[in-house]
Amino acid sequence: MRESASTASPSPEINGQPRLNRRQAAKVRTRQKVLDAARGLFAQRGYEPATIRDIAKGAGMSTGAVFANFQDKAELFEAVLTEDMAGLAEVMKNGAGTGATRDRLVNALSAGYHGSFDQLPLFQAIVARSWFQPVAAETRQREATQGLIQVISDILRAGIGAGELKQDADVVLLTELTWDAYLSNYRRAAYDGWSVSQLADHMGRQVDALLAGVVTGQ
Repeated sequence: MRESASTASPSPEINGQPRLNRRQAAKVRTRQKVLDAARGLFAQRGYEPATIRDIAKGAGMSTGAVFANFQDKAELFEAVLTEDMAGLAEVMKNGAGTGATRDRLVNALSAGYHGSFDQLPLFQAIVARSWFQPVAAETRQREATQGLIQVISDILRAGIGAGELKQDADVVLLTELTWDAYLSNYRRAAYDGWSVSQLADHMGRQVDALLAGVVTGQ
């Protein structure tokens, strides 16, 4: 017996999202393959040495298929960056734990190092490209890293709310200085061979210096 239209027709949505047809689903899978291949090469080689040709080869497709999904390597890099920074923000947020503001901040930043150490060239590329990219690209890169910066800001604001930090503490400035210190430390890993533990210990001393003037009772 033929099923009624109401039971035979596929649902137009899955978990509140529109159902993709076969062609759309294939395009999504292709795009993700390109992103995964690019992520691996950017993490291994950095931005400049990773070519579209090699990325296409790693994804098992033609360069034309790559360009069908991304305008150029810069757009591809930004897509990888956006995905990875969102994931790393969650790692830092979950790694903060509980306790004093100083400890939560150091724990979050240390978790960030642990979660990204195997992608060191990618972070070198982030720093290097920030000096030589158009304003629009820099704006998008800042948006991609905003989640990580927000983790730092939220911890500091929570410290003020808990009375651990002074009410007049400049959260915006402290966040900026902490983020700059965190990012610059990747150079020590890249050029001086520092381990994750060394980075975390050094970051701890930097946080102590940054918070020295704003901890209540001092």
